[in-house]
Amino acid sequence: MRVGVDARHLTAGRGVARYTRSLLCALGEAFPRDEWRAFVPGRAPVAPVQDRVELVRHPLGGRALFGSAAVTGRPSLDGLLGGVDVVWAPAPAPLAVSPAVPLVLTVHDLSWERRPRDFSPYERAWHRLARPRALAARAHSVVTDSAAVRDELLESWALAPARVRVVTPGLGLEAREGAEPEPHPAAPARYLLFVGALEPRKGPDVLARAFALARARGLDAELVVVGEGRLAGTLSGPGVHRAGPVSDADLDALYAGALALVQPSWLEGFGMPPLEAAARGTPAIVSDLAVFAETLGEDGALRVTPGDADGLADAMLRVTRDGALRERLAVAAGRAASRLDWASAARELRGVLAEAAG
Repeated sequence: MRVGVDARHLTAGRGVARYTRSLLCALGEAFPRDEWRAFVPGRAPVAPVQDRVELVRHPLGGRALFGSAAVTGRPSLDGLLGGVDVVWAPAPAPLAVSPAVPLVLTVHDLSWERRPRDFSPYERAWHRLARPRALAARAHSVVTDSAAVRDELLESWALAPARVRVVTPGLGLEAREGAEPEPHPAAPARYLLFVGALEPRKGPDVLARAFALARARGLDAELVVVGEGRLAGTLSGPGVHRAGPVSDADLDALYAGALALVQPSWLEGFGMPPLEAAARGTPAIVSDLAVFAETLGEDGALRVTPGDADGLADAMLRVTRDGALRERLAVAAGRAASRLDWASAARELRGVLAEAAG
């Protein structure tokens, strides 16, 4: 089977890039007889993915190529790749695929529909150009990371249930085997941790209010913030340490040394950071969203109503003061995290691709 992949995200450093790279590595390793051709536009450097995954480059950037493709239907991704049996798009984006070539589309969440004002005018225009609903309607199969997003798609997009499949990903940052990571040298002695894009849907403004309230009530821990985004300025003040983007080794150490991870999102399609923290024995405080009950289990985190800064402050105080609670939460979430595996995700996705390719 010859599989074409829209791998434009490999030039970025965000979640879809890690998802795409991790699955391509697992697919190339597990299915060496298949041909994996990953298209990356532009001249930005891209590290090799896996020996059996061929990176196909193009001198033109993605805006020119994919913008034209979305408007005129040309060039098709399968044509740029020299012909394939099936195309996999790891996220909705402006794209053209020849009518005879089946498409498998991954949809991670519906943030652009649920919270469009969280995005810049340019991002909203790009979403409109991508026409995610039309891509999903044209696709042979749509893949989601969680049953929560699958349920949203079935309700909102009127897709046939048999066409929407859940493929649970592995961990975004795999737990390291062997020795425990060393504490991060720049981290405070006691701290809570936030990891993610500093964008409205992730709730950094809620986190800032909650942390200030908790400090006023006697919180004896500081806050380390990993990530960047337009709301970075909302997280400042006494006890707040903005680390920006960090290396995998530094993130590993920060996860392991934190008292708890805090994830006050308004919505999530999967929510990787609490699971990555759990794989290192660190519990989490999360928004009370259906997806977190699915991924972490009912007993795997403290839950707070989205947007409730006062409740989040109380949860911070509770988790930092109760070591036994932290242990119980970490054990329950650790069981959930231990079930995540990229090899299993690759087998399931390959099955969807093979079915689409006939």
